[in-house]
Amino acid sequence: MENKQASTNEPLQPFIPDGQPALLLVDIQQGFDHPTYWGSKRNHPDAEKNAARLLEVWRQRGFPVIHVKHNSVNPQSPLAEGKPGNAIQTVVQPKEGEPVIGKTVNSAFIGTGLEQRLHDEGIRQLVVVGLTTDQCISTTVRMAGNLGFDTYVVNDATATFPKTGFDGKHYSARTLHETALASLNEEFATVLNTEDIIKTFI
Repeated sequence: MENKQASTNEPLQPFIPDGQPALLLVDIQQGFDHPTYWGSKRNHPDAEKNAARLLEVWRQRGFPVIHVKHNSVNPQSPLAEGKPGNAIQTVVQPKEGEPVIGKTVNSAFIGTGLEQRLHDEGIRQLVVVGLTTDQCISTTVRMAGNLGFDTYVVNDATATFPKTGFDGKHYSARTLHETALASLNEEFATVLNTEDIIKTFI
């Protein structure tokens, strides 16, 4: 499918709440603060704070909030069940009544019942924040778009870590983050910043 923005040069559409938009907080877990496991020089150090700002708006409005937690099947991972790193970070700690969905793969839709929950609650619109941009965020957003949800991903409320390619070439977190969002934007979702969404409610 051709990228709409590239083909038309049209400006991004603003965020317009449709019914009861859901805030999907993906893998904002303590294990991502591990000092060595993921690599240094993560981008967007304030991503969790921005996610928390959106969470506050969603709670004030009474919009649906869904937390997603990665239960790694790798026993060495800080995100493995039973380890302290599996817990959701305090800054976005779920409140009573807010569902927490566990997953074991990159997509929040695989083996979780998330899609059915959204359909059952009549939710057509998703705002996605969390970690990491090029893996679980990208996979979840791609599936959300393919499943027909009106999906938004928040640039400064998502982040990733540097990686080394198959040929030994190093890629910075910023490069991975920006290219992942470039691939998502206007193809699977609309990419906006936290302020773009919050100003809708002011």
